[in-house]
Amino acid sequence: MLTAIVDYESGNLHSAQKAFERMAQEINGGEITVTGDADVVARADRIVLPGDGAFPACMAELKGHSGLYDAMIEAVAVNGRPFMGICVGMQLMASWGREYEDTQGLDWVSGDVIRITPQDGSLKVPHMGWNDLILDGTHPVFDGIKTGDHAYFVHSYHMVVSEPDQRLAHVDYGGDVTAVIGRDNMVGLQFHPEKSQAAGLRMIANFLNWRP
Repeated sequence: MLTAIVDYESGNLHSAQKAFERMAQEINGGEITVTGDADVVARADRIVLPGDGAFPACMAELKGHSGLYDAMIEAVAVNGRPFMGICVGMQLMASWGREYEDTQGLDWVSGDVIRITPQDGSLKVPHMGWNDLILDGTHPVFDGIKTGDHAYFVHSYHMVVSEPDQRLAHVDYGGDVTAVIGRDNMVGLQFHPEKSQAAGLRMIANFLNWRP
């Protein structure tokens, strides 16, 4: 069982790699590899797409690595391999990103990525730090997770979904801010599970055990 963490030069993947390796070892979840090799992504049993930075730049980097974008599309959208997007990797699942310029996303979950606009003017953007998850739906990655569990966020944009049942969790930050999205074999986390202590590690383990 091989889980590929996609390396497209969009963020430091060291902490994510260590967290996935730790949980894979604990649950006998197979091999974890960080790779920018399209052939490895194509044959992986699970795919993780992290991301830090701006939506347009991350999409350009993903498409700019030879064969990587197409290999991921084939594995996830065609062959149904389990997929997890993290932070901007989750945002890229949207139809459109509205950061700096309109940029087409993967369109795996219908909706737009827009700037967070808290109703409370004292709340700063980016939304940075710990916040309590509010579960809106059920999902295998939520096994052992409950409303009120903490997750660690660092972001200025979030996704507004077109289909309410595809928003699986949110947080309150001067209004609803999407925290988890998903459908079929795809799930996306706006927060960093590798930095979210027990709850985040549990969700990583649940993903490694997930059989859509």
